[in-house]
Amino acid sequence: MEIRSFLAFELPKEIKAVVSEVSEDLGNSPLDIRRVKVENIHLTMVFLGSVYEEDIHPISQATEGICIQFSPFNVFLRGAGLFGSRKKPSILWVGLDGHIERMACFRDALQRELASFGIKEEKRRFRPHLTIGRFRRGSRSDEHLDKFVSRYRDLTSPMCYLGRLVLFRSDLNRSGAVYSKLNSWSLTGKH
Repeated sequence: MEIRSFLAFELPKEIKAVVSEVSEDLGNSPLDIRRVKVENIHLTMVFLGSVYEEDIHPISQATEGICIQFSPFNVFLRGAGLFGSRKKPSILWVGLDGHIERMACFRDALQRELASFGIKEEKRRFRPHLTIGRFRRGSRSDEHLDKFVSRYRDLTSPMCYLGRLVLFRSDLNRSGAVYSKLNSWSLTGKH
């Protein structure tokens, strides 16, 4: 049996509170966008995709081996933006700043370690972000979107600590994705 899964950090409560306010504002806007449930927003490090159930334990051991090399990361929210073109937006996101270079090294180390399980390596530069909403197909930019992005361009939050990586299982149903924790590891290293 295959399990759809990913490795991510849960949001600290201070960041979640700010993201919740942005999401609520988005829900009150006329934008044609599907909001991501705030409880489902997390910072994905590696999307594993569908992995065999018997690989979960060895993947967990490999992940733990990386987590014990790295120390926790400090992060804070930094602005909002769009993926896709301005004329055809696809994702509305909130950015993160802080220990980003070190976090990129962490992501790369995880990917190298997990490659033997058939996990595809993300080649794009690491740009940590939180997906707030997904635009419906055919959505176009308008003055409402421009105003919304402009309002949150300088968004920030208190500095927060990411110290525990979680292996999530993702099950899709009619109301969207349901995430459950399969395992987690503290970052206890010096790197």
